[in-house]
Amino acid sequence: MTTTRRSVLGVLGASGALLATGAVPGAATGAAVSPTPADVRAFDQFVKEQAAVDAFAGSLLLVHRGRPVLARSYGRANDTALNGPDTLFAMASVTKLFTAVAIAQLAQAGKIAYTSTLGTYVSGFPAEIADTVKVHHLLTHTSGLGDTFTMPGYLAEALTWTSVDQVMNGTTDYIRRTSLEFAPGAGSRYSNAAYHVLGAIVAQVSGKSYYDYVREHVFRPAGLTTTDFYTRPQWHTDPRIAHPYAKQPSGERADTIDQRLYVGTPAGDAFTTCADMARFASALQGSKLLDRAFTGITLSGKVPPPPQPGPQPGRTPGVPHVGFQCYGPVTLLVNNQWVTGHGGGAPGTSTDVQMYPGSEWVTVILSNYDYDGGPPPVVVKARDMITA
Repeated sequence: MTTTRRSVLGVLGASGALLATGAVPGAATGAAVSPTPADVRAFDQFVKEQAAVDAFAGSLLLVHRGRPVLARSYGRANDTALNGPDTLFAMASVTKLFTAVAIAQLAQAGKIAYTSTLGTYVSGFPAEIADTVKVHHLLTHTSGLGDTFTMPGYLAEALTWTSVDQVMNGTTDYIRRTSLEFAPGAGSRYSNAAYHVLGAIVAQVSGKSYYDYVREHVFRPAGLTTTDFYTRPQWHTDPRIAHPYAKQPSGERADTIDQRLYVGTPAGDAFTTCADMARFASALQGSKLLDRAFTGITLSGKVPPPPQPGPQPGRTPGVPHVGFQCYGPVTLLVNNQWVTGHGGGAPGTSTDVQMYPGSEWVTVILSNYDYDGGPPPVVVKARDMITA
């Protein structure tokens, strides 16, 4: 690491720093080769070009061996501020990583068993669900539960809720009234309902609200200084928080805060910065949130991941693609490198956090734009660069 270069591109609303100008060393002998400084500069230029044509807005941070290499921010956060390194972004489904760690902590403490059923911890579910769905199924999207947002009547009612308890308890009640789409373990479908239920388990077992447990046992130990579950009124008024700008049929983008819940759930929409998520990745990989055994349990592949719509980053058509759902993250084998992390998306939101254990990189890309047909090109380009 050598000199520091900072620039502010006022016309584009861009800010950032390219922090590595010397050689970036590879990982240990026999491990994956890291991108060169020229690779990083080419990626930096690509992001700039994407922002120039309004194809990317948000912040990104690339970290190698715990040291920042590239930090960039582009576009507007809201009506009064530009995106910057301290901007808070709605995380969408990347929030599931926090929920998975909370479950693992309670399993490590002997308070939860991955093989125990949902009914062991949370009451009120029909026997079809309570007696057959296990914690393992919930974590791996193999429970047979679906998506809360597609449940008849859910979103219309949920948008009227004005308290944390209404969101948490009301969502759980909707899931209690649902039916399984397949027998637990017999299929795979990405499930926001499953991760919400995991949050209900955290609350029941810990004796705290889900939100308080995660703040105390995940955010604080990981050193996350601004990450939290902010409410919709805070989203409207806090200039640090990026508004979600969703693409409309006309091609224009509109602020869609009022299409989001009063507060996020265990399945989505905590708020974070790039720096906080890099700290979280470091704490998780460094066994600061879990002991080494449970870190390994959480980050190791369990079952093939559920199918995702659209093209996936790092996937080349016609080339075999190996991936596994872990207890929270997804791990993929891309060009002989394991890549472990999670992405998220919602109207006006696209987020991605990835860890590359072989080459010791972490990438955090948080955007307040949504994208059609898969992840943003910036996410795909970052993965291509590191795994090339």
